[in-house]
Amino acid sequence: MKEFLEWASPGSEEWQTARSLDPTRLPRHIAVIMDGNGRWAKKRFLPRVAGHRAGVKPVREIIEACCRLDIETLTLYAFSVENWKRPHSEIETLWKLLRQYLRAELPELKANGVRFQTIGRIEALPQEVRDDIDNAIVETAANTGMRLNVALNYSGRSELVDVVNDLLRRAGKHGAPQRINERELGDLLYTADSGDPDLLIRTSGEFRISNFLLWQIAYCEIWVTDRYWPDFRTVDLLEALLDYQSRDRRYGGLSNRSSSTTKEAAKDEVVVVND
Repeated sequence: MKEFLEWASPGSEEWQTARSLDPTRLPRHIAVIMDGNGRWAKKRFLPRVAGHRAGVKPVREIIEACCRLDIETLTLYAFSVENWKRPHSEIETLWKLLRQYLRAELPELKANGVRFQTIGRIEALPQEVRDDIDNAIVETAANTGMRLNVALNYSGRSELVDVVNDLLRRAGKHGAPQRINERELGDLLYTADSGDPDLLIRTSGEFRISNFLLWQIAYCEIWVTDRYWPDFRTVDLLEALLDYQSRDRRYGGLSNRSSSTTKEAAKDEVVVVND
């Protein structure tokens, strides 16, 4: 938090909001559904691609802010399996913007100690895009700071299908396991090295998961803003963190806030509490 306050302009809205945060209770892993680029452009009578170009700025800003806040992992939903249904010209623009971003921002990512990774079926992307992705992964592999996962050609359902197929391949080689538990399945997910998200942020006011991290967000806190992604700024991130810190995360158990008053009763009876 000290680094963030030194980075933010003293007296600014970001600086004031950050001072209200408890640095010991920040989420370890934040996931973001970056939604609303097209509607942002339509509202301004611009082509959809203008919204995607405008969406690069908040990507840069939020990565920087999360680094300063010492967030361990940031996962950004950039391109879904379903997005292939969009016009070819729009998809080509997205790949072009991604390649430009990686080349322009790689020095900054390295300077901030960011480890760049991707999740999804990357093998289906154009070769030139994969080349730039591979280069960014290699160039940042030794970094020890925040892990940045960019979801490309990703869907939660296809991820689970990939896990099941991986299990079937292993069974074919080594014999079928008698039983698979949650931990073993989790170790085969794209995000196995990142842990589950604590906070999921969605822009554009839509209350949908959109096939994102279906397994991993089982007990994730969700925060939705009406802002379109190109308008999302650091102060919005901080507001999401303030709201996150106001939540009582019970994971299906008793509230931490009320556990002291129910401790004696729990000795005498079993109480089942739904989250």
